[in-house]
Amino acid sequence: MPAADLKQRIEGVYQSESRAVLATLIRLLGDFDRAEEALHEAFRAALEKWPAQGVPENPRAWLVSAGRFRSIDQLRRQARFDSFDPLTHDTAADETSPVDEADPGVADDRLRLIFTCCHPALAPDAQIALTLREVCGLTTEQIAQAFLTPVPTLAQRIVRAKAKIRDARIPYEVPAPADLAGRLESVLKVIYLVFNEGYTASSGAELMRLDLASEAIRLGRLLVEMLPQTEAIGLLALMLLHDSRRAARASAAGELIVLEDQDRSLWSRAQIEEGCALVARALATRSPGPYTLQAALGAAHCRAPSAADTDWNEIVRLYDLLLRIEPTPIVALNRAVAVAMRDGPAAGLSLVDELLAAGGLTGYRLAHAARADLCRRLGRNAQAREAYSQALALTHSQPERRFLERRLAQLAES
Repeated sequence: MPAADLKQRIEGVYQSESRAVLATLIRLLGDFDRAEEALHEAFRAALEKWPAQGVPENPRAWLVSAGRFRSIDQLRRQARFDSFDPLTHDTAADETSPVDEADPGVADDRLRLIFTCCHPALAPDAQIALTLREVCGLTTEQIAQAFLTPVPTLAQRIVRAKAKIRDARIPYEVPAPADLAGRLESVLKVIYLVFNEGYTASSGAELMRLDLASEAIRLGRLLVEMLPQTEAIGLLALMLLHDSRRAARASAAGELIVLEDQDRSLWSRAQIEEGCALVARALATRSPGPYTLQAALGAAHCRAPSAADTDWNEIVRLYDLLLRIEPTPIVALNRAVAVAMRDGPAAGLSLVDELLAAGGLTGYRLAHAARADLCRRLGRNAQAREAYSQALALTHSQPERRFLERRLAQLAES
């Protein structure tokens, strides 16, 4: 194989296998940093040996064994002895004795890693950072940029999370069935937070961070493949249905396009079909959870051939169900917007004003934007301008700011 082709093949193996290799090395070596160093050593070994030996039939197993062997060898050189080590006694574990891929432990390693990174003993921001770094393979710089965090701060957050896992002896395992419900909720929340930041960036020049949204969907697929729980299926459906609209959400110039104005021919039919099938699968359970109900809402929007054909009765009904199990101000706000589409802007504005008066949404930009839009539709331009200005003051995303500024300019012209 020509050198250029081999290099490209190794780069492809890195893209497709490195996270799985790392997950297994963490289990075998018992330490995040040692495993990361072993991963790099394994690919260094591949660059040395594959030109002469060829790419092995099972690159992942070869890399795991190479990384493990080199890590063991390095520890022994540092300790300056070759005596028996109970943690690493398998001296035959070299590049020619691959890890058995039939071992069920290997198949579950990535799932173990997700649950470890999302352990409730870790702070929520540390869970997100560690998941993106270790499970998704994003660099510290990429994560810091996505969440507008200084690189040194983000790096320290990851270091502290790893130290917490080590010092608290957090087990590298999928929880027992009795503990799964509580732990799965944390994992799903982290994946959804990552997706939301990718789907609508909280700040910056771009409306979307497609790399984050794609990574969240990849994690969702992995979770459903290895642990097909109802809410995991619902979350994957929800992300696919939202992501199906990505091509229509912004103009060529990067300007925000709201749902009712989107060109639905640009929506991904493949993602919509897959998402709707997953919704049906999740709804087959007797008590669907919040992710499943949100996915059903997304499916209702995606099934409508045009904004005018949207079944707002069904959407309000689904929000009623969602509000029973997740009675948050944001869910209530979304329901109010749906009521406005079904019963008219005055009905929706009354509900939004009640929510703002309660105080729970005064700092939420989308609550003021929703109120502004309803006032605009009712011809209450002075109130609309005031609400748009309040939303603008709370908005850090440049595409969203430009959208609100255009609305204000349109009101001034009228």
